[in-house]
Amino acid sequence: MGDSELRDGLRRYLEQRIAAGEKVRLLAPTERASGAGGIVRTAPPSAAARTAPAADPKAAVAAGDSIARVAAEVDKCTGCRLHATRTRAVPGVGPANAGVVFIGEGPGAEEDAQGKPFVGPAGQLLTKIIESVNLRREDVFITNIVKCRPPKNRDPEPDEVAACEPFLKRQLALLSPKVIVALGRHAGSWLAGAPESMAALRTGVRTYEGIRVFPTYHPAALLRNPQWKRPVWEDIQKVRAEYDRLSNES
Repeated sequence: MGDSELRDGLRRYLEQRIAAGEKVRLLAPTERASGAGGIVRTAPPSAAARTAPAADPKAAVAAGDSIARVAAEVDKCTGCRLHATRTRAVPGVGPANAGVVFIGEGPGAEEDAQGKPFVGPAGQLLTKIIESVNLRREDVFITNIVKCRPPKNRDPEPDEVAACEPFLKRQLALLSPKVIVALGRHAGSWLAGAPESMAALRTGVRTYEGIRVFPTYHPAALLRNPQWKRPVWEDIQKVRAEYDRLSNES
């Protein structure tokens, strides 16, 4: 491996560690003998620190940034191992002024093939859920925690989520949605900052990047467990009520 490849590999590694919330500093030559390998890492920030809103979310977005630009970068991303097995990246779809954002955990086989989120049977059910409260699919933004399909639809690994999270944060900063709907336990737990059951996630007030989050069951889970359709109906009604309340205040 040449010096250029080594530098590029180290840069990518450091970017992933920083995206995971670690504070990284290089050690002086006299410190490296301690066995730290030249890098000191601290623990990721607490859930409260991860979800604390910036004074102005738009201020964190570079001038000239856009939803289309994020999508283009996602399409070319090689920041984690998932890029090696994907057919297509799945950045997300929806208008740049969407007031509601739906976030799943990761693309499935149909999504990987088409490059669009929630296009299979679970996506068809999601469309019905959205329409049940007089919203239209084309008026909301739909994306995932990770933008590439995990092999065999396994849960995303923490480092894969960490590599993708900067894309999600940029999308949310650009969209400035009024509410987020987290689809499934994995997405809900990540956005809430701690692993919890879906029953627990559906209680209390959850926020991510200063935006109200409503965790609910994933549409794919509803296809296997129809008894969860009632809780989802209750959740989506709460989403609509909060969206209307915030819209009336603005």
